[in-house]
Amino acid sequence: MFIDEVKIKVKAGDGGDGIVTWRHEYKVERGGPFGGNGGHGGSIIFKVDSGLSTLMDFRYNKHIKAKNGEKGKTKTQHGKNSENLYIKVPQGSTIYDVKTGLIIADLTEVGQVAVIAKGGRGGRGNAAFATSRNVAPEFCELGAPGQSREIKIVLKVLADVGLVGFPSVGKSTIIASVTSARPKIAAYHFTTLIPNLGVVSVPDGRSFVMADLPGLIEGASSGAGLGIQFLKHIERTRVIIHVVDMSGSDEQDPYENYLKINKELSSYKMNLLKRPQIVIANKMDLPEAKNNLELFNKRIKEDIQVIPISALTHQNLNEMLYKIADLLETAEYFPVYEDEEFQEYQVFEIDEDKPKFEINLASDNIYVVTGELIERIFKMTNFTQHESVRRFSKMLRKYGVDNALREKGVKNGDIVRIFDYEFEFID
Repeated sequence: MFIDEVKIKVKAGDGGDGIVTWRHEYKVERGGPFGGNGGHGGSIIFKVDSGLSTLMDFRYNKHIKAKNGEKGKTKTQHGKNSENLYIKVPQGSTIYDVKTGLIIADLTEVGQVAVIAKGGRGGRGNAAFATSRNVAPEFCELGAPGQSREIKIVLKVLADVGLVGFPSVGKSTIIASVTSARPKIAAYHFTTLIPNLGVVSVPDGRSFVMADLPGLIEGASSGAGLGIQFLKHIERTRVIIHVVDMSGSDEQDPYENYLKINKELSSYKMNLLKRPQIVIANKMDLPEAKNNLELFNKRIKEDIQVIPISALTHQNLNEMLYKIADLLETAEYFPVYEDEEFQEYQVFEIDEDKPKFEINLASDNIYVVTGELIERIFKMTNFTQHESVRRFSKMLRKYGVDNALREKGVKNGDIVRIFDYEFEFID
């Protein structure tokens, strides 16, 4: 089954907690803190595998979770880091963040990797907090939570050349004639339900990859027919081959059909009409095809190449292949995405240009503090340890949360909420 779009949830491993422990060896006076740091959680990394051609593996695996880091140990031993979880994806996969709609990674090269969710770092044990002023810290950090997000994986096939056109114009017959691909061919619309790829060998030794895409209809770019589902597969092609049924079957006007398909291509994103295009006048073995071709050439722009062929009888196929190969040698590469569309993520990385926190008044008249920085501090605080709570309070003051609450009108004894926990504000 061909599946080219899925939504899944990924959760990187949490960092292991640091621990509080003390040195208790014989004849070691004032042993001091001995708690080790926790291990780092595993990250989720996508890697391109050339052996995959569909997203079928994700259909029944909607949740992917990496392992957590190991808890710190005594004798200042570091907890074991969790191994990263590598997930194989097909070549041509684009990874989106569902919440923001931005692109995390565009995986087009075999072996290419991308960190989709970063594991949390391990919390520090009490030995890491020992200083000359505090030689016996009685607190530790909890591990940082691993990144969690919902993502969408979109597969866009990699091909040098894409065949477009109305249903039943002969695209599948063309690719079957010039490659070893064997698509389903029948005399009815929408015979092709999935993209078909094949390697074309030109008689002079050159080669390229051709994709036969399901037929477009008028309104495809707005969701009509199968077009919107498969138009994305043409985004990576460098040359567009526009196949036109020149026989005028079913009383169709070849030129009007040509204009309709180009309108759908122009309405779709990615500037598809900026790519070089060759018009293939197919079914020249049928009656009326010659007359229709003469009328077509009179109406079309002079700079558009029109190559008459018959895929069924193999008429002019080699000339078509030579023209395509020549055009590919000079065709520019069109980037699928602009740089600003990409968004690289790292767990708990704070953007200095953004406010470190926000304070809002909830419907129950309690002030709520939110923000990535506050989330990091909060989730790494062990609230069962008095010293750890004191450190949390100091850090809130350090980053100006106390002053910001006063400016909002919070007074001594008022309740302040951070996530699901409520605190009494003491001035």
